[in-house]
Amino acid sequence: MFNGHVFGTSSKHENCFDNVKVSANAWDTNLVKVNPTFVALNWNAGGGGAFAVIPHKNAGKVPDNLPLYRAHTAPVLDTDFANFNDYVIASASEDTKVMIWNIPEELPDLSDLDKEIPDIQPVAKLSGHGRKVGHVLFHPTADNVLASSSADLTIKLWDIEKGSEKSELTGFTDFVQSLAWNWNGSLLATTSRDKKLRIFDVRANKVAIQADNHQGVKGARVVWLGDSDRIVTTGFSKMSDRQVWLWDTTTLGKPIKDFNIDTSSGIVMPFYDNDTKILFLAGKVIENNLDGNIRYYEFENDELYPLSEFKSSEPQRGMAFLPKRALNVTEVEIARAYKVTGNLIEPISFVLPRRSDAFQSDIYPPTVSDEPALTADEFFAGKNANPKTISLEYGFQSKEKKEFVSSAPKEEEKELQLPKTEKEYQEAYHTLRQENEDLRNQVAQRDVTIRALTAQLEQLKAAAS
Repeated sequence: MFNGHVFGTSSKHENCFDNVKVSANAWDTNLVKVNPTFVALNWNAGGGGAFAVIPHKNAGKVPDNLPLYRAHTAPVLDTDFANFNDYVIASASEDTKVMIWNIPEELPDLSDLDKEIPDIQPVAKLSGHGRKVGHVLFHPTADNVLASSSADLTIKLWDIEKGSEKSELTGFTDFVQSLAWNWNGSLLATTSRDKKLRIFDVRANKVAIQADNHQGVKGARVVWLGDSDRIVTTGFSKMSDRQVWLWDTTTLGKPIKDFNIDTSSGIVMPFYDNDTKILFLAGKVIENNLDGNIRYYEFENDELYPLSEFKSSEPQRGMAFLPKRALNVTEVEIARAYKVTGNLIEPISFVLPRRSDAFQSDIYPPTVSDEPALTADEFFAGKNANPKTISLEYGFQSKEKKEFVSSAPKEEEKELQLPKTEKEYQEAYHTLRQENEDLRNQVAQRDVTIRALTAQLEQLKAAAS
């Protein structure tokens, strides 16, 4: 379809977000998320953890007194916008908490630099993980369903409207590095530091299939290739070759295709556009690696055909892609990336030049909309549905703000809620007993792991001496 004619162009400086304070935390994250209305960035702030949310219309120099989302007590490691409400965002932190936030429609007046601007407060706090939470990812079709992964070696699924944990995925022997939903959200693919690729049937709470993944020590990533049953992982060989593997998720024995990009220390961030079947691979600055390039490939008939490469001397620390519905179709824009550098977020527009001014229906098939196909209750009851789609022929208009309201009790309310009937007392007793047993099992499992690691360490010391 493309024959190498997709071009990437950096935005003018006035259309970038300058003077941003990018988090210096060493956790492997993309740092930035974007939706049709806002850009979110993990923020470098003292006194706990914070992130910022900036409207697209406020591009330019970001004021020093920008209000922050600052309720976490330790660094924020990841954020994700809700797919069906542009004004809702989730955050994950080293403080073991997941928080849900409403985003104000407008920034307050920031012209008076001496005026104290209050920080934004969350509408829900989700507790349950035992260690830092590294990733949050909203479900692609069900409203108010969120996945979170933690260094406690679990992934939890939440109904954020009720503020309740609905499911827990286990089986990891080291922490999760990335996760990706399939097209209808019935399956979740994960990579982890134990060098395994796993695909979970999330409502059955089990690993549907798994395989040995990249064997290098640095981070591996996974992306689902849209509505197909194929996924791509990026990672490293033991010799630090940067690898790209294409998998058939129905078998997952060995990759059906694989190739090396180069030898480098920079993690590769994969992104996929289902409408154009283009896979974008963006390098990420790590240590002395200064990769600022974005390679892109067309996926067809189980092959990844190189299209071109956006080259930049400015290394990127993180990246996110704008949802397809918000692109400029009159300019034949097929993708827009938001690249994080030292103190700048820079939009990069990918266009496919055409001579005709008419709507290019071959490039813009009906794309994923901002309407959910399922409720959370329907999803957790076992129902599946593909994403709802819309046509971009007449453009796209974001919905007006809908205030998110959580029915989850506040922290202080949780402490005051006591059982009132004999049945409630019995239920509370059995719940606490089960939680206690689960905690005991977790401690026992960790003791076994500690003993195994201690034995390995002693063996290494003996061999070294």
